[in-house]
Amino acid sequence: MAAGGVEAVEVNAAPLLAGLPHGFLGRRGGVSTGDLAGLNVGIGSGDDPQAVARNRERAGAAVLPGARLTTVYQVHSADCLVAGDWGSEDRPRADALVTDRPGVLLGILTADCAPVLFADRAAGVIGAAHAGWKGAIGGVTDATIAAMEALGARREAIVATVGPCIAQVSYEVDEGFHDRFVREDGGNAAYFAAGLEGHYQFDLEAYVVARLRAAGIAQVEGLGLDTYAAPERFYSFRRATHRAEPDYGRQISLIGLG
Repeated sequence: MAAGGVEAVEVNAAPLLAGLPHGFLGRRGGVSTGDLAGLNVGIGSGDDPQAVARNRERAGAAVLPGARLTTVYQVHSADCLVAGDWGSEDRPRADALVTDRPGVLLGILTADCAPVLFADRAAGVIGAAHAGWKGAIGGVTDATIAAMEALGARREAIVATVGPCIAQVSYEVDEGFHDRFVREDGGNAAYFAAGLEGHYQFDLEAYVVARLRAAGIAQVEGLGLDTYAAPERFYSFRRATHRAEPDYGRQISLIGLG
């Protein structure tokens, strides 16, 4: 328990990103209460704005104290931007960010979608992407890699980690969802398991990992953390929906250059 009676922020680190300021955060260590109790950083949620602001400050301080946190207005696109000096109230619409500037902390919000953190240590270039199923199939990770290359990164030197997201056992989808992926690439059938009649279980993490490898990223890992199945650690849109809760929180994944 941290000072003031607030639980310490839980920072889930990635082996491939060791030595870089980064972390896949969950709900532990925040000041929000009620259904959104914990480290809810979702500006678009119905949470107390002051609590959200304090949570975002706590999140940033847990990973890279003193850095400027930069996020975007996420819209499930494949768009990636170079991080700018915008504030939290004038965030541009996109789903990925890159930077080569020290002191900038890139943040991606999720609540079942897959957060992906990237780094080319030698070039001093980092990236962060929000890969929900729409962004994943649309190429948000490919766009992030290309944007990193534009800043001087080399594809063969980039490492990437897929953080906490909804696991296959928790992610039931319908036949239309399955067919869309298989039409895109017949090999995508490998990321679906049979479910109830007319339904499948989709492995989002494995799909994103495969997209990264297909794009030429040799060192890729998935942390294997299921947001749906761990209510004490992570927020989950689908879990909140199944429980008929009025709102859901968002967690943040962060990476910066010290």
